[in-house]
Amino acid sequence: MEHEKARTGRVTGRVEWAVLPSAIGPLLLAATDRGLVNVTFHAEGRVRERSLERLAGVLRAELVADGSGRLAEPIRQLAAYFDGELRSFDVKLDWSLVTGFNRQVLRELEDSVPYGTVVGYGELARRVGQPTAAQAVGSAMGANPLPLVVPCHRVVESDGGIGGFGGSVETKRRLLALEGVLPEPLF
Repeated sequence: MEHEKARTGRVTGRVEWAVLPSAIGPLLLAATDRGLVNVTFHAEGRVRERSLERLAGVLRAELVADGSGRLAEPIRQLAAYFDGELRSFDVKLDWSLVTGFNRQVLRELEDSVPYGTVVGYGELARRVGQPTAAQAVGSAMGANPLPLVVPCHRVVESDGGIGGFGGSVETKRRLLALEGVLPEPLF
């Protein structure tokens, strides 16, 4: 399917996208002139197509396959992360796909939960001044348009459970193992 122009509405910008092979499968990365706007797990076939269609519609943007422009630095940093050489991302982010409470929670997560650590859903809710909003924090994690870079895989259940993850629980386990939080799987 061609993604050179948004399917509906007036085109208001340009989104560059690329698929990056990674240790957890292909990742679709997309960036606007403001920064990285989206990371999608398992970006093959229909998953990639749906993600691109959604971005074109929501952002009313022309989609251009290009990993050498706006995405060059995010691609470099993600490769370094998976190689165990990078512990903190330093890329411009475009927060336009997330608003309100979700944005507040994701910004707190990005700012206060470093590599190799985890936080509980309830604790993250307390940090944003909503101590009874643990389930809403879970919803914010599920709606995170920038996983990995905004590390929702580091949010776990207060009873020690791993919790859910939009990229699959197995992917979450692998990311936490990469960061030294969990042991590497034996098989």
